[in-house]
Amino acid sequence: MKVALMLLLSAVPAVSFAQSPSPIKRTNPDALSTPTGYSHVVEVAGPATIVYVAGQVARAKDGKVVGERDMKAQAEQVFKNLEAALAAAGAKFSDVVKMTTYTTDMSQAQAIRDVRVRYFGDTVPASTMVGVPTLANPAYMLEIEVIAAVAAPKP
Repeated sequence: MKVALMLLLSAVPAVSFAQSPSPIKRTNPDALSTPTGYSHVVEVAGPATIVYVAGQVARAKDGKVVGERDMKAQAEQVFKNLEAALAAAGAKFSDVVKMTTYTTDMSQAQAIRDVRVRYFGDTVPASTMVGVPTLANPAYMLEIEVIAAVAAPKP
């Protein structure tokens, strides 16, 4: 009995520090077209913290609009803002499961994608891009909101 208890107690640290698998599964079904820069389906399984990040725009910390009439500069600022918001919740871009992009100029979608790929790499979320006539401030050309899933910490 004493030996069994010792074995059990010696195994506890190994179990408590074991890294849990990601709760996120990304799938691109063969029945759908091959996506470019996003995943068709993202699933979150098991206990996870869901993080909702409000739409981020090209506004620097000091409140000034960055890159007026420059989509690439606005995209850079938006993704920096997203990164800061995710970090505040203990999340990273690899934890993002859904992204919605609103832009006032769909002809510049490639500029947005070029910046996005640097932040996401190959770990891409389910994604929707919508062309809109205007955003909250006429100087904004882009607004992006994300949802992330972070594995719940072990108790």
